[in-house]
Amino acid sequence: MELISQLLALEPATQVLGKEPIVPFAILLVVILIVPILFERLKLPGLVGLLAAGVVLGPYGWNILNTNSPMMNLLSDIGLIYLMFVAGLEVDIEQFRSYRNRSLGFGIFTFSVPLLVGTFVGRIFGFDWNASILIGSLFASHTLLAYPMISRMGVVNNEAVIVTIGATIFTDVGALLVLAVCVAIHTGEFSLWQLITLLNSLIIYSLVVLLGFDWAGKEFFRRSGDDEGNQFLFVLISVFLASVGAQLIGIEKIVGAFLAGLAVNEAVGNGPVKEKVVFVGNVLFIPIFFVDLGLLIDVPAFVKSAGTIKLTLFIVVGLIVSKFLAALLAKLIYRYNWQETLTMWSLSMPQVGATLAATLVGYRAGLLTIDVLNGVIVLMLVTSTLGPLVTSKVAVGLTNRQASTERFNYPPERNSQKTDSPFTIVVPVYNPQTQQYLIEMASLLARQSQGRIVPLAIATAFAHMDAPQLEASVQRSERLLAKALAFSRVLEVEAEPLLRIDDAFAQGISRASREQNANLIVMGWGKRTGLKARLFGNVIDNVLWASHCPVAVTRLVESPKKIQRILVPVENLTTPTLEPVKFAQILAEANQAQVTLLNVCERRTSSSKIAWRRSQLSLIISKLALPNPPEIQILAHENVAQAILQAARLYDLVVLPFIRSRTSPGGLAISDVTTQLARQLTCSIVMLGEPQQKQTSILPEGVTSATATMSEGII
Repeated sequence: MELISQLLALEPATQVLGKEPIVPFAILLVVILIVPILFERLKLPGLVGLLAAGVVLGPYGWNILNTNSPMMNLLSDIGLIYLMFVAGLEVDIEQFRSYRNRSLGFGIFTFSVPLLVGTFVGRIFGFDWNASILIGSLFASHTLLAYPMISRMGVVNNEAVIVTIGATIFTDVGALLVLAVCVAIHTGEFSLWQLITLLNSLIIYSLVVLLGFDWAGKEFFRRSGDDEGNQFLFVLISVFLASVGAQLIGIEKIVGAFLAGLAVNEAVGNGPVKEKVVFVGNVLFIPIFFVDLGLLIDVPAFVKSAGTIKLTLFIVVGLIVSKFLAALLAKLIYRYNWQETLTMWSLSMPQVGATLAATLVGYRAGLLTIDVLNGVIVLMLVTSTLGPLVTSKVAVGLTNRQASTERFNYPPERNSQKTDSPFTIVVPVYNPQTQQYLIEMASLLARQSQGRIVPLAIATAFAHMDAPQLEASVQRSERLLAKALAFSRVLEVEAEPLLRIDDAFAQGISRASREQNANLIVMGWGKRTGLKARLFGNVIDNVLWASHCPVAVTRLVESPKKIQRILVPVENLTTPTLEPVKFAQILAEANQAQVTLLNVCERRTSSSKIAWRRSQLSLIISKLALPNPPEIQILAHENVAQAILQAARLYDLVVLPFIRSRTSPGGLAISDVTTQLARQLTCSIVMLGEPQQKQTSILPEGVTSATATMSEGII
């Protein structure tokens, strides 16, 4: 009886679990893992799913998560700081410097015009001047959500694009400074002397962070060498110290986080430390911030309130119109054409990172109402969809005003200038079943280019160099290299086998290729299998991301020497990726084969437009001065992937371009079109990845990639 009474006295399990902070944290992890994947399968951005999850699980839904809990507040604040830090970290300082004056000019236009329009909207709806100016500052910033799309189109070097990217620094810094002043005025007794003191403190603080952290970061990274762990900790300490310093002088911590990102930008660069820093935020803290933001949304109240709907409509229309007017001013002053003007407008339209962060800070400070918060969330959803969509339509008309350097060097004998080193192709060998075809492919390319191949075998390192496992790995690698050398001798091509002991396969391949000054890496197809590959990618993903030269990922169903017909799909006719064409042409000349360029247009395309497309392709090919120009084929079809699949039935090889867009360390975002082609093509495939290009985005990278993929495919 005593035991029964003790059991009855125990609290219900649900109450016990409700008091445990680990329970909501576990729920958050499940939401972050599952919800974005489901929404991306529905062709919706993952961040929309996180917001929706917050609505469903919040106080206006199932009331499972509480926005006032200490754990939720802490994680959300870290996510908020991380979001603004990544915004500063991703800004391209070099591009800003190249067109500093025009970037500042357009930055002033795209900041001041939306600021005035937003302030006017606030006054219309009865907000005081302080809150109205803050609403205007929410209009002023912008998020480069469509940058990966611009990068894929090959028009990053267009002056209008560079100016828009550079203007991001001005708009984000300006919007955050306005936020700091408005919140400080709202929380304290306002006086002119206090305002002057705050501005002076802000200027001194900004100089200390930007100059001091920049110097400290470069010195620390120089002295710490390859110690990525300490470098990672230094970056985290920098962002949180800057945030604490901002609060000490009476401004919002997100201002300090953004300035810290700008300060350590050059020191961090695009190396593995940046990948780790961004990865931690993208995978954990930033998604939690979006979920917490969803907890604040009261959908029933929003739908029932006519005033909220009207305010939201004014916010959305006001932002879109004001950003267009700013781009129009840039057109009139800097004489940009309409394609460039519309591209600048569409790139500066999306409002995500800085806008959401500043809105939440203003709401928590009591300066903005829940109606404004709901309106800005709708603004984010509309602009993050409309901006990339418009970019995908208008940016194809851009041309690069700067000469771009071709990454895939054509055979040395075709160039007017002689090269000191021969055309070098690195061929990693691991699988004995696919090794022969890889060596044959590389040999054909090297022989046609009067170059050499470097068969590369990687033996995984151990702590002790006399470990039996290492000895076995070295012996296996030596056998593979001996077989590769025999194949190359049969094909009469120069080969220099290389055995490397390294910590990991991908890093070993990338480092050896750089040391050999390779022009191309030829790898076998690697299918994703297992949990580790899905979470962190495989060897090929990591090599594609890290290599300094093009990487040809091949799936060969027969000997490359038998390839007679090669198909190269081409999407963008204005600034196409020419590397796949050159690659196919070299292989075709080695086999006396024929190359066909395929362009797929809409089924309703008129015959005159088809003729224009054909003439554009002919003009592009003529500039390459190829001895045996490829054939040109234009197909009208409603489905790009199906059109390519139907055409590929008559070909031995399909060469696909692959632009790198990172979703997580080791993983690459691949469009639905490319994925479908890779699964269904029955002939041989080569996916040619270009060297890394810097991606500028202040969103979680998975969200950015999902939005870009939703708007268009890689092919």
